[in-house]
Amino acid sequence: PGFSLAQKPFGATYIWSSIISALQTQVEVKKRRQNLKCYHDCFIGSDAVDVVFAHLLQNKYFGDVDISRAKVVRVCQALMDYKVFEAVSTRVFGKDKRSVFEDSSSSLYRFTNVSNQTEPDPQRHERNMCHSIPVKPESLEDLWENLSLKPANTPQVNILDNLSHQVIDEVWQEQTIARLLQLVDLPLLESLLEHQEIKPQLPQPRKGAECAITSNCLDRMILKAFCVSQTDEWLSAAIDCLEYLPDLMVIDISRNLPDEPDKADTWKLLLFENIGRYYSQKKEPLLSHASEIHLGIAELLVNGKMEQSLEAVQLYLKLLDSQVREEFRRLLYFMAVAAHYSELKLQKESDNRMVVKRTFSKAIINNKNLSRGKTDLLILFLVDNQRDVLKIPGVLHKMVSNKLLALQTGQDPSKITGYSFCQKLDQREYRSSTEKTTKDELLSLLKTIDEDSKLSDKERKRLLGQFYSSNPSIFLQYFGDRATNMSE
Repeated sequence: PGFSLAQKPFGATYIWSSIISALQTQVEVKKRRQNLKCYHDCFIGSDAVDVVFAHLLQNKYFGDVDISRAKVVRVCQALMDYKVFEAVSTRVFGKDKRSVFEDSSSSLYRFTNVSNQTEPDPQRHERNMCHSIPVKPESLEDLWENLSLKPANTPQVNILDNLSHQVIDEVWQEQTIARLLQLVDLPLLESLLEHQEIKPQLPQPRKGAECAITSNCLDRMILKAFCVSQTDEWLSAAIDCLEYLPDLMVIDISRNLPDEPDKADTWKLLLFENIGRYYSQKKEPLLSHASEIHLGIAELLVNGKMEQSLEAVQLYLKLLDSQVREEFRRLLYFMAVAAHYSELKLQKESDNRMVVKRTFSKAIINNKNLSRGKTDLLILFLVDNQRDVLKIPGVLHKMVSNKLLALQTGQDPSKITGYSFCQKLDQREYRSSTEKTTKDELLSLLKTIDEDSKLSDKERKRLLGQFYSSNPSIFLQYFGDRATNMSE
């Protein structure tokens, strides 16, 4: 661009433009289903934070300063305030859209310049750049100032430009596994690596235009219409899970709809019973890959290491297939809502959290090597941290950024790991370190022989003689002028 990022007002404007461009080109925009209703050209809040987070770290606009996820959320809030994107209203009766950006996998957003677009347009990012958005440079400078971020002197290139998506995906997988191994002791990697080739068999999404008008479709349409009329979070979360239920169950649910509004609790209990019955019959748990990791995460929880546990769970879930990840997200969201909803008792004799845990535990984790107590602990941890477990850790963002930068600039990627189990040395350093360490250990051994009061004079003299015959230089260095008498 021909200017320094430290120069005002161009620095903040340049960063702002690049963030918007990265968000528009990298965030996953697609048709999404929520409450059995489809919304076109949408992306979710947590994905937006991940993209902006990765972009800021990869381009190092602010040097090596640490950027927290909370600061990135504030950047996304500013983007929404300036109408770069808007919240997708999932409510009815003309209620206002959300004005607060949510770092959540259940919040939907849409770019304002593609609000009427139904088919993806690969050229839209070229035509609709952020320069068309009225933004005051002074306000952008204020944003960085409030976030305690100052642009570095030299703009960095976008490291993603010269790397294929396959390479980027491989780096994400490699670094996710590497970071996970730092937190969880895993003896074998095969279960992690082999899982990437497994494609789960999940029900194909139904296309309205191709769906015949059958009894099954009609029942699903009835549920969709009922859901659109609801604003209850409990009902919305439950109905979102019905997409994965077989038609016979959906028919039974739709034909038992309550006739009166005051029967909502009956409707909720019916939903919970059917969703619970379906998942209790599932043969394969959603979190079945690399089951050895369950033990490591549970051990972290037992030892009270909550921050490490959360990061390990986030990394583990990052390795999930996208379809399984979406089903898990919906089920976990429903579990969390049902577990913490105090106005409806799922069972008279039990707490809602315990009922949810018992009902869905085997559908989430069914690990024979994990004790019942540790399984329960892990399930409840997932439920209680539902809003955070599917986010990507900042540490992983930085590791991936450093590795991609090394690849793009032609450095040796093996030297840019983002973590250190040991320090890599060249041959000269290795020889020097080996000689020094050996010498220090020999001096320590010789000192032990010389000062050990339990040794007899005869035994000490014998050991010193053996030492002198094999390492005379060390012997002479230690004893100095006494060496002649000691070696005799």
